[in-house]
Amino acid sequence: MGKLGTALGFLAGLIFAGVMFVAAPGEFLSAAGAASGGPQAWSPTQPFPHHDVYYPGTEALKPDEMRVVACGTGMPQPRLKQAAACLLVELGNGDKFIFDMGEGSYERITALGIPVDQLDKVFLGHLHLDHAGDFPAFWLTRAINAGRSPIRLWGPEGVRKEWGTKAWVDYLHKAWGWESASRGAAVDPRATKVDVKEFDWKAINAVVYDENGVVIRTIPAIHSDQSVSFILEWNGLRLAFSSDTMPNKWWIEHTRGVDLSVHECVLPPELWVERYGMDPTGAVYAGTQGHTTPAAFGKVMAMTKPKHAVAYHFQNDFDTAPIVEAAIRTTYDGPLDLATDFMVWNVTKAGVRTRMAVPNHERYPEPVQQETMPSDMDNAYRWDPINFEGVEPETAAVINRVLAEFNEKFGTKVEPTLTGVPFKNQQ
Repeated sequence: MGKLGTALGFLAGLIFAGVMFVAAPGEFLSAAGAASGGPQAWSPTQPFPHHDVYYPGTEALKPDEMRVVACGTGMPQPRLKQAAACLLVELGNGDKFIFDMGEGSYERITALGIPVDQLDKVFLGHLHLDHAGDFPAFWLTRAINAGRSPIRLWGPEGVRKEWGTKAWVDYLHKAWGWESASRGAAVDPRATKVDVKEFDWKAINAVVYDENGVVIRTIPAIHSDQSVSFILEWNGLRLAFSSDTMPNKWWIEHTRGVDLSVHECVLPPELWVERYGMDPTGAVYAGTQGHTTPAAFGKVMAMTKPKHAVAYHFQNDFDTAPIVEAAIRTTYDGPLDLATDFMVWNVTKAGVRTRMAVPNHERYPEPVQQETMPSDMDNAYRWDPINFEGVEPETAAVINRVLAEFNEKFGTKVEPTLTGVPFKNQQ
């Protein structure tokens, strides 16, 4: 190819890796996403014939199609650009699944505009904060985000019983007990429920979900114990999601030839020293013994030969992406994406299409999907008397007028509680 061709290839990799995706060596990427040829007429007033980005909620999902959205591709270190680990999977049969919910991922999920009741199945590969930290917010604010249905949660058993997923949820419920109690009378009680299904993290290729034509299996992950990776099978399509792991024989054996292989790929250990401020011993240990370094990621993909490989779980920037890609390319030359938040893959038997989603930065909860169940007022939270003592009469009168106007408009008969106190003696 020569020095000029090598330089141009490196520059193309830099541009696409840092922003969107990386082609296999020699593959040409068209900026317009269309085949090269003569002029193409685009109407000045009608919708464009195709889009290089995905606008959530504007495209039908075909009966034989899988859509995968990266709702978190980063690390435990918080950043606006990348939330921690999370993958949303939407299937053409209507099913939706969330794999991992690291901190920051919940707002990415909501920015896609999906009604929360359609997001009731969550699978956690392990309980580290960068893979499970946003689940409490998702669960405990579900009812005030138009939720009306319980959550189903799958997660691993613990090395100790108190470290397993069931115990974790129980501790969360206790830790946020006041949150649940103080909101309880104002929300649909179904949305506050969570059904935990704990599974054996050591089981190999074990079925943990089998419904509606969808089968989800787990294999052990090598990452500080009680960790797993997931394999989803549906309609002849297969997705593998590693969560956190270093390369292992179970992944090599059970993910060969999958349509989409999403595997962790952390920064090289020298960058852990430079960017994270870690000591060299800790950096090389953490970066190679419980995680997958880029060259090893490439080797895993070369051995399993997925139709499309995705590297995630690193800070994907203009300067880090070329380093990661160069190391991967020493061992793998197949189709590859370096993931960043809101990257989207449409998966069919014909192949995989990669784009970026356009999120809604000003999202409100989507309309409720089912009738609301009344709250249990008999067990309503009892306010401390100081709240009633502190109500100021003049502002209370203003609030009561607002309440009366609301009742008239909506046909309700809500009586003031707190703001009725200053006027009790006048009645």
